[in-house]
Amino acid sequence: MSQDIKITWFDEFLGVAYRYFDIRMNIVLMFSERKPAANLWIETIKWWNDHTIKIRFVESGDDYWFVMAAESRKANTNMNFFKVLPKSENYERFKKGHDGSAFLRFGIYSKKGFDEVKKDQKCECEHEKEDHEKEDDNICMIEGCSCKKFESYQVILLKTIRELKKTVVDIKFMTEEEAKDDPLTWNCLNRHQYSEN
Repeated sequence: MSQDIKITWFDEFLGVAYRYFDIRMNIVLMFSERKPAANLWIETIKWWNDHTIKIRFVESGDDYWFVMAAESRKANTNMNFFKVLPKSENYERFKKGHDGSAFLRFGIYSKKGFDEVKKDQKCECEHEKEDHEKEDDNICMIEGCSCKKFESYQVILLKTIRELKKTVVDIKFMTEEEAKDDPLTWNCLNRHQYSEN
């Protein structure tokens, strides 16, 4: 990669989802709209060389930094990705079970209403669709639940573009102290955290 190309840091995605039912676990960057996500994939990720993709998870208290970069065959459109996210059960499950590799994908984080989901789908209140009334904005009927309207969120993977996934084999979990020895994470933390203090 040319040293003259300035790398842009990109954090304008909603978060990261983890999917387990595939040959490899999936890391899915989530977006609110399909078209900008598809364009970003086509202009940037498509050109990444799989064997150069690096994903780092830097743990800091109850949060973690997601940091991702790669060498590109189209260096003028390349960028690095980062986001500070709260640790979750899905994150911990991925950490324990990824076995050193994962598929990288993009997805759309979509809100679904009562009439748009199957009956076993859970609401944001963690109760299933059948626990909500069909009328009156689908209020949850479970005693003690304050949910006034059924809402569920789903991750829909981008599937209509070529090369819809990349294989990542350079995945590391580290502490902030360990990040100082990793150029990618050190550059990210230095620019986005330490320079603000």
